[in-house]
Amino acid sequence: MKLHLCIHTGERPFTCDVCKKCFRTSGAHKGHLLTHTGEQPFKCDICKKSFCQSSILKNHLRTHTGERPFKCDVCNKSFSQSSTLKFHLRIHTGERPFTCEVCKKSFRKYDVLKVHLRTHTGERPFKCDVCKKSFSHSNTLKCHLRIHTGERQFTCDICNKSFSRLENLKVHLRTHSGERPFSCDVCKKSFKLSRTSKLHLHNHTGQLP
Repeated sequence: MKLHLCIHTGERPFTCDVCKKCFRTSGAHKGHLLTHTGEQPFKCDICKKSFCQSSILKNHLRTHTGERPFKCDVCNKSFSQSSTLKFHLRIHTGERPFTCEVCKKSFRKYDVLKVHLRTHTGERPFKCDVCKKSFSHSNTLKCHLRIHTGERQFTCDICNKSFSRLENLKVHLRTHSGERPFSCDVCKKSFKLSRTSKLHLHNHTGQLP
């Protein structure tokens, strides 16, 4: 009950001496400390990957079993983690609890807000070891590295053309389906790419892109 009350009071009595992050439970605090020591005592028996917390291992095991125990009451979509369901529910409620203090844009996830803030600060903490180019998001760096490795893991089932990014494959598939999901609100002309649609709008507004 004491632990439960902390949810309402916001109390987080256990503080990390290294990064000052606070936690509601001593267990969560102890698990977090392992992220600083590098210790990973919890190992997956299937792929031998190791983790610093038993709860993370528990979530990881679902990638092998395919178990998705958390179901959305609205659309019946299911998820492997309760936190993913929590974020998903905001699609239905429209809740965007994390707001940028600079431009007032709001987001469903705190991590997305953190990345967005870099558009204001110019921070680019992820650097390519090959060409030293830097990026604001780790996923962007991951995609960029494929330029150097030549890896193209996303392949079109129709023409076997391959791509380094899933987004590029999705756009490519529209050349086969003829799908044009981005429509101009003014003249109803439709486009395959959102950026093409945005550029087209300047024809109506007279604004220079």
